[in-house]
Amino acid sequence: MEKEKRSFLKRGDVDMTSGPITRHLMYFALPLFVGNIFQMLYNTVDTWVVGNFVSSEAFSAVGTVGAALNMMIGLVTGLSNGGTVVISQYYGAHQYDRVKTATHTIMLSSVFLGIFLSIVGVLIVPVVLNFMKVPEVIRPYSAAYLRIMFGYMVFVVVYNIAAAVLRAVGDSVKPFIFLVISCLTNIVLDLLFVIVFDMGVRGVAYATITAQALSTTMVVITMLRSDTCIKLIPKDLKIHFQTLKKIVSLGIPAALQMTITSFSNMFVQSYINAFGPACMGGWTAYNKVDQLLTLPVQSVSLATATFVGQNLGKNQAQRAKTGIRTAITISLTFVAVMAVVIEFTAPGLVGFFNPDPQVIYYGSRFLRLIAPLVLFFAIYQPLAAAMRGAGNARAPMYAMLFSGVLFRQTYLFTVSRLFPGNDLLVGAAYPIGWALCSMILIYIYRHSDIASHRIVED
Repeated sequence: MEKEKRSFLKRGDVDMTSGPITRHLMYFALPLFVGNIFQMLYNTVDTWVVGNFVSSEAFSAVGTVGAALNMMIGLVTGLSNGGTVVISQYYGAHQYDRVKTATHTIMLSSVFLGIFLSIVGVLIVPVVLNFMKVPEVIRPYSAAYLRIMFGYMVFVVVYNIAAAVLRAVGDSVKPFIFLVISCLTNIVLDLLFVIVFDMGVRGVAYATITAQALSTTMVVITMLRSDTCIKLIPKDLKIHFQTLKKIVSLGIPAALQMTITSFSNMFVQSYINAFGPACMGGWTAYNKVDQLLTLPVQSVSLATATFVGQNLGKNQAQRAKTGIRTAITISLTFVAVMAVVIEFTAPGLVGFFNPDPQVIYYGSRFLRLIAPLVLFFAIYQPLAAAMRGAGNARAPMYAMLFSGVLFRQTYLFTVSRLFPGNDLLVGAAYPIGWALCSMILIYIYRHSDIASHRIVED
């Protein structure tokens, strides 16, 4: 068994059930963080190119529909979390045959899901634009961008699922490399399609999906050539329904939470849209900078889910709990330092995306209000990921739906009527929801036994 185990580990997968906890979390999270920055650059580069080489209306249009795209991506990410939990726990327990079965099941399912979401996405574009109250002046830009992005959603789905499989066995380096390559490709194609071929928002959309297709191809080829327990064998691609049921049961709560939260964020965007194109542009720029704060936390959280899953798979509950505390400390430290930097550099950061003085005014206001309060985000995200890694996906789902949807929409409805015209109060809906979610999850975590949710015995 030890010889077999070593053969799996030498190809990039990492056993987190022994060794220094902080090192495991940081080594795993760092490629994820840098990779997520490149992932963020897909849409960020799109908005920067159209903001500087097309028009302010195109800039607002591409940034505004980000919430709609995130709704689809949230669904995929949530479902991939189910695969990560199942595979990481099987891997931690050294049940490699089950890892193989789960890998082939989730990969084939991802193809069917991707095709389905691509079709549905294109059909709902008019509904999405109406729901978000996108102004007529920018609606053609938004519609063109969304139709292309939704139409090729299959690449996003397959890549995210495949990357989740690699992360489940501790390999966060290869997905990072693929993202770097595809992002650089996206940048070159953005400039080529927009500046040289004058394709406008359609150009940045086609550049993005081409780059995503490239990253999908690379990660699939990697799995085909692997000699580990996650090797993809075409003739073995079939759906094992018992395994799929387990993956879906763990992934659906996270998928619902992320999808409905993104849907809720579309409500926030609709409130922002009421303040006009300049405020919309400022909010778009704020969101791009804010991702620099939240992406490290999300990366550490992904590392936490894999760490907890592997250690509970090996019955090491105390080590899992120590890892959770370490992850929260790392997240809080990073956010605190970056929030200070952002407070002093807000106008320059916003101006990088759009030089319009009104856009800079609104964007700086949002940044200086919200950046320090991302500390709450740094608490609840690792806790939620830890619970999912333990197989308890329902608790974080309920907490996030309550704080990020029900409470947030009640808050927005109230302040928009009591204090009409106050953009900062609308923007505050995010951090107030984070604070509430943190308190709920801290209470749940302190009053529950994280080890009671292990799933590998099934």
